[in-house]
Amino acid sequence: MPATVVVDGTITVAETDENYVCATIDWWPHDKCDYNHCPWEYTSVVNLVGLCNSSASSLDAFRPLRIRIGGSLQDQVLYDVGNLGSPCHSFFKMKGGLFGFSKGCLNMDRWDALNNLFSKTGAIISFGLNALHGRHKIKNKVWGGPWNSTNAHDFISYTISKGYKIEAWEFGNELSGTGIGASVSADTYAKDVGKLNEIVDALYKNSNKKPSIMAPGGFFEQGWFAKLLKITGPGTLNTVSHHMYNLGAGVDHHLIEHILNPYYLSKVSKTFSSLSQTIQQNGPWASVWVGESGGAFNSGGFHVSDTSVNSFWYLDQLGMAAAYNTKVYCRQTLVGGHYSLLNTTTFVPNPDYYSALLWHRLMGKTVLGVTTTASPYLRYYAHCSKGRAGITLLLINMSNNTDFIVKARSRSNLKQVQRSEVTDGSLFREEYHMSPKDGDLQSKTMLLNGIQLQLTEKEGIPNLQPIRSRLSSPLYISSLSISFIVFPNFDSPACA
Repeated sequence: MPATVVVDGTITVAETDENYVCATIDWWPHDKCDYNHCPWEYTSVVNLVGLCNSSASSLDAFRPLRIRIGGSLQDQVLYDVGNLGSPCHSFFKMKGGLFGFSKGCLNMDRWDALNNLFSKTGAIISFGLNALHGRHKIKNKVWGGPWNSTNAHDFISYTISKGYKIEAWEFGNELSGTGIGASVSADTYAKDVGKLNEIVDALYKNSNKKPSIMAPGGFFEQGWFAKLLKITGPGTLNTVSHHMYNLGAGVDHHLIEHILNPYYLSKVSKTFSSLSQTIQQNGPWASVWVGESGGAFNSGGFHVSDTSVNSFWYLDQLGMAAAYNTKVYCRQTLVGGHYSLLNTTTFVPNPDYYSALLWHRLMGKTVLGVTTTASPYLRYYAHCSKGRAGITLLLINMSNNTDFIVKARSRSNLKQVQRSEVTDGSLFREEYHMSPKDGDLQSKTMLLNGIQLQLTEKEGIPNLQPIRSRLSSPLYISSLSISFIVFPNFDSPACA
């Protein structure tokens, strides 16, 4: 079916950070189970095994990959530094404990080992701090009392003393609004964000660069977020982080239907829009991160979140979030759960890993306006290309029975290529077509231009090579496929 995609290369619609793609490392232990599945293995911050060549290679391919350390058990973590006052032990199941687990502890040998990996691979780290330490439960999920900042202070101090680079210190996890396992009022939260800012100011006073302060790492509730911004004011909270799981529960038997339904996927745009307006009205100085998003909550969907079909949701989310000025998008998880980018035991990349890597390498930070005459089942996003001239178009064909023949045009009605700028390569476009192996949406193997994506003999990430096609030739987008198309000399003044 013919389709025309029109890109406006004259105006910047939104802008992401240069390193937009991010992945999380969580705290869940191996015995965290959902729906009779226990998919976490040994992937917790405190016991992540396999810090070996395969893991390092997967991180190194991004160079840099943003990593956010945090998750549900974050607000039960103590750091084994200074006068801890209690034994440093791992999480264990405990009746009545938050999320059914005891408090846990991060020892500094472990922290040192993780930072060694981060340093080797150039990873950019954000760390979520315990925001419940010292508080007590008042009723139901509501917690009150003052935050005990001593342990966090000592941990940050240790981190500085070792020369470890932290881009952002995040305060708390899913405590905003009504909360998930626990909640804290916006007034109290804002006061303690201010206290954290004072600690960071004092400890980093001799540093060239101070990490940013990020909060609340929870689900968006307009009134609570607005109050947090109003009370903290400018100069305190640099980044507003929020979480999204718009596909529903991991046990939902309709996950694949949701993923391939453009009308369903578009519903979450209301959250992006409302959050954007809330920040503009109450805290225009703050940037926005999606601090955690795994599609389906409770560890993701078994035999869905780690398969090829999930990339249709994932890349659509990356595109949509970017269009609303989201600076960073953190995928739950790098490793752990069904939604893991890497296999939880072998560390072999799952399909979404390659989707993330292609975005990271091809899509620049400048978001461009784009429209199409095609069916809603052809999703489309355009950015300035990363590190080169021209634009990159992301086309996601969610239809199971329609192939598209796409013509890309400039909104200014000029020709696709500025002839005055023609070079030997400018009469060509570069095509990266992704599709599930054997047409099986639940395959754990993705094809790139018909070639199976798999690790090399030396456990390295394969080269992601495009097909070069003449601009004058038809652009075919097959059903149930995802394509990144690079136009090196597309008319795009906004990308200059």
